[in-house]
Order: sequence, then C-alpha cells, then structure tokens
Amino acid sequence: MSDYRLSAQSREEAGKGSSRRLRRLEDLVPAIVYGGKNKPKSIQVAHKDLKRALEEESFYSSIITLEVDGKEEPVILKALQRHPAKAVVLHADFQRASAGTVLKINVPVHFLNETTSKGVKLQGGVIHHDAVEIEVSCSAKDLPEFIEVDLADVELDQVIHLSDLEAPKGVTFVALAHDSDLPVASIHKPKGASADPEPAADDAEEGESEGDE
Repeated sequence: MSDYRLSAQSREEAGKGSSRRLRRLEDLVPAIVYGGKNKPKSIQVAHKDLKRALEEESFYSSIITLEVDGKEEPVILKALQRHPAKAVVLHADFQRASAGTVLKINVPVHFLNETTSKGVKLQGGVIHHDAVEIEVSCSAKDLPEFIEVDLADVELDQVIHLSDLEAPKGVTFVALAHDSDLPVASIHKPKGASADPEPAADDAEEGESEGDE
C-alpha cells in the first residue's frame, strides 16, 4: 500500500465566494472531511500538493494520512470536482477511514499479459476493456490499490466477467453483491475482419478451368 500524506488546515468560512477567494488568491483547494463518529469538517489543502498526488493512480484507492492542524487521521479520496477547461481542482471530499470502517470505493483494474494472450497472439483478436475500475466494499485495512486481471489464457470471443475474478481477501465486488455480473474484458476479431476468409474469386475460377482441362 502506498504511503500518501497531505497537510491541511481548518476552514472557517463557507460559501462559493470564500471558495473562489481561496483558489484565486491563495492557491488553496476547499475540501471537506466526513464520516466516522466526528462531525464533517471544512478544510483547505494546497493546490500544488493535491495536484501532484492526483498524478499517481494509486492515490485514488489508497489510505491517505491527512494532517489537519497538526492532527492526523486516515482518509480516502471520495469525490473530486475539477474545472471543466483548466487543470484546476475545485473541491475535494475525503472520507474518514479508521481500521474498522467499511468502505465502498472504485479501484483501478490492471490488465496483465495483454500482448501474449492466446486470443491476441495466436488468434488475431483485439482486447476490449469493458471496465477500467471496479467498485469494491472492504474494511480500510483490506483496501487494494488495484485489481489484477490476467489475460494470458483468454481466447478469441471469450468474455471475462466479475465472477471470473478472484477478489482479494476481505474484498467484495459491489456489483456481484447486487447480482450484476458485469463484463470486465473480452477479445474479439477486429472490426471488418472475417474469421474464415473465403478464397478470392480469381483463384476459384482458375481452379475450375484447370479441372476442365
């Protein structure tokens, strides 16, 4: 599990005007921490620190040590609001994640052995990623950074579903708990390709003329 740390300060002022001033004048991101037995708390985080952390894929599915006014607590990033046109983070939601907390969070999928898969290397297929992340439910201590999907033995026209994956210890796939066996990956022929190409017309005619002779 990656070790991520963020420093933050309490934020007394609320409202859109205050949030805009934070972002524009102080390069800070307004945020909130909620969950657990404590009340929700408004905080502010340095934009440069949060932006740098967001460049790491595992940050989105890791326990983060959040230090607020010198006091540390474990959290996960629960929601993020970005500017639609600029590389600017507008707001962040953090959920408290003590050891006994049950979390629901989307975890990225890592696909293994794509180029050497049977359906690709031997059968000429193309891999389709039907899911790039999977929602999981687990305690904070069991939170995985990612879910591995090994495609080595996947053949042409085969579909890998959630039920085909082995969930890490202590982890439940949320969709399966609701009887929804979602597709994760599949291998099919490229569009326009024929599985059994027919012989060219010229070759067929030539074969017939040779037989007539």
